[in-house]
Amino acid sequence: MKPALQLKLGQSLTLTPQLRQAIRLLQLSSMELEAEITEAIESNPLLERPEEAEPDAAANHDSHDSPAEERSDAATGDEAEDYPLDTPDWDLEDYGSRANAPGSEGDEERENTLADTGQDLHDHLLWQLNLTPMSPRDHAIAAALIDAIGEDGYLGETLDALRDGLHPDLIVELDEIEAVLHRIQRFDPLGVGARSLSECLLVQLSPSDTTDVVVLARRLAQEHLEPLAKLGPERLAAQLGVDTDTMNEAVQLLRSLDPRPGSAYGSAPPDYITPDAYVTRHQDTWQVRLGPGCRPRLGINRHYESLIGVAGKSDTAYLRGQLQEARWLIKSLETRADTVLRVAQCIVRHQSGFLDYGPEAMRPLVLREVAEELELHESTISRVTTRKYLHTPRGTFEFKHFFSSSLATADGGSASSTAIQAMIRRLIEQENPRKPLSDASLVKELEREGVTVARRTVAKYREAMGLASSNERQRLE
Repeated sequence: MKPALQLKLGQSLTLTPQLRQAIRLLQLSSMELEAEITEAIESNPLLERPEEAEPDAAANHDSHDSPAEERSDAATGDEAEDYPLDTPDWDLEDYGSRANAPGSEGDEERENTLADTGQDLHDHLLWQLNLTPMSPRDHAIAAALIDAIGEDGYLGETLDALRDGLHPDLIVELDEIEAVLHRIQRFDPLGVGARSLSECLLVQLSPSDTTDVVVLARRLAQEHLEPLAKLGPERLAAQLGVDTDTMNEAVQLLRSLDPRPGSAYGSAPPDYITPDAYVTRHQDTWQVRLGPGCRPRLGINRHYESLIGVAGKSDTAYLRGQLQEARWLIKSLETRADTVLRVAQCIVRHQSGFLDYGPEAMRPLVLREVAEELELHESTISRVTTRKYLHTPRGTFEFKHFFSSSLATADGGSASSTAIQAMIRRLIEQENPRKPLSDASLVKELEREGVTVARRTVAKYREAMGLASSNERQRLE
């Protein structure tokens, strides 16, 4: 073989720097986009915020002609506020009651306290530890115990494991650790460091109160939580030979206690989002407009632009390059905003039933449908629907929330999996607690409403929503 030169003709697809930038910006969340813009302004002297410079006429010409720009102008003031992703759920499933539900006075008080102190649970416990007179030995044990307490307030390790963890720096006995643990359990919040629900409730019940109700509540917490959940107060009272009124008062006392004493203290600050688009109703139609952060306004610095051609050769080349990058960024931001708006409008057109009637009216929708309607690639729709949020009168949802697979209905149509989950939740909420619906019964109820679905699918949806089985939901109160 001899070396030789060959000439070949071919075609290949390459991404220009501008296209790469547009794709990257499209998949950024609002917070990431703001960080990207801030970094670009700091590194590019040709870029400025609108309050600092007159917007570049060439770069913003399209935006002035776009009706989407007018819609985004209206998204100011109160609508620009942040929305929390979620709120804590105070749920006492173990003995069939709901303790400290969201919106209750106790819940508000705990949230206000947390907001005021800015501490997580471990900081709060360590602060109390430092104010508690203890020997250096007990202090070291207490610090190890606090470190092992989870976010829900329960001790996450066994005493044996804690003893082994202290060795060889500190040789301790189990009864020493137990004694220090009992002191920590009297810290605020009361019951923190418990190893079980039973122990958590017992710590919160005053040991010095010998009234019949408190004595019975302690007995229930220590020995009869599971029977209470399965049998209900009346039947359990008959089994134990206890007066029904006293039993009901004891149960109410248990329900007033906090089953998760650490839940009011998060180890991380709450997550907040700024919606990328807003949906409002106007004259019986749903309208979409962008949030102010989704279409950031950038302009060209006229002073530095005027230096192009006047400055030295190397400076002129640098400024020309920066000007080109600035124009690319402004154009890419406009493209991103318009794409987000078009996708949001398409979602609202398809899911207007959800906005009008709720989750059960959600229709099946997949990325391909939106891509074909907007004449975009599915990968583009996927990028737009990731970490982008739509604020509606029914709450703030990620764009992806409105996409779901379809299941057949009895009339030959289809139903959204999201709608079916909402139907299952409704049926369970309306069921007789004495005779909860099994998965097979749920299948029959759905069939009566025209939805055909397999029992295993119902079970999968129920478990995905965190709903217990019929046996665990049974309440004979």
